[in-house]
Amino acid sequence: MDHSGHGMTMDLPPFTLGRGLQWSADPFFLVACVVGLALYGWGVVRLRRRGDAWPVGRTIAYVVGVLSVGLVMCTRLNDYGMVMFSVHMVQHMVISMLSPILLLLGAPVTLALRALPPAGRGRKGPREVLLMFLHSRYMRIITHPAFTIPLFIASLYALYFTPLFDFLMGSKTGHIAMMVHFLAVGFVFFWPIMGVDPGPNRPGYLMRMLELFAGMPFHAFFGIALMMASEPMVETFKNPPASLGIDALSDQNAAGGIAWAFSEIPSVLVLIALLFQWYSSEQRQAKREDRAADRDGDKELEAYNAYLASLNTRGR
Repeated sequence: MDHSGHGMTMDLPPFTLGRGLQWSADPFFLVACVVGLALYGWGVVRLRRRGDAWPVGRTIAYVVGVLSVGLVMCTRLNDYGMVMFSVHMVQHMVISMLSPILLLLGAPVTLALRALPPAGRGRKGPREVLLMFLHSRYMRIITHPAFTIPLFIASLYALYFTPLFDFLMGSKTGHIAMMVHFLAVGFVFFWPIMGVDPGPNRPGYLMRMLELFAGMPFHAFFGIALMMASEPMVETFKNPPASLGIDALSDQNAAGGIAWAFSEIPSVLVLIALLFQWYSSEQRQAKREDRAADRDGDKELEAYNAYLASLNTRGR
């Protein structure tokens, strides 16, 4: 069955999850997921062999993040996402807002910096190149809020409400490029806000919360715009296959509801992570101050007591 003038033939059965997802892997994302898991596993094993610990929670977060990418891109969901706006929106929300958060909580860059061996004085190996990239001007630009917030917003409105979306959906390569873009945008948006890995832009915790809430409402507005539309707004999904038995406008309304509701999930996850990081930072700072006080013999307290004694002497 020809679908929306793209020249792509796809006759899909009615969409039901009860019978399970059929394997329909996108080769690019399948290879990327396998390589990502293999490299992370190599880093963890390398650390443990030399006696260094690596938090189990970080490993779990990273693995779940990779599996979430595989779920939306390497299963039958990916096929339905080509013809159903609602399923495509699930893919978009997961790969741009849930997967990046989980992957960042896994701290893959920190793991790489600890696992990769130094190249030696005067030489540049993978570890040194990674450090240079992290502290480069390019990274300072793409992780700055003046860049990440507009990019996060534009990825919705400038893509779905222009012919660019239909152009990208017209080919497998374009579809892969779009999904890679969603994942990358999620990375650069959430990295300076709640990423565990080191980065050039790391504002205070209050500023990070402001950055989070500056971008999230636009997802809700986007979802409301889709739900309030009186006709299908995206050409790609105007003529779904008859075998699905769905109405294009109803499917678009469902997609809008998903975009509107899904924005709450990452907001809560990131806010919890930020509060936990903030608390941990305060605890570490308090311990550092206690250790410093132990080393200098509480000189500040002694100086304050001497000051009080001098005031008492003057009074008498």
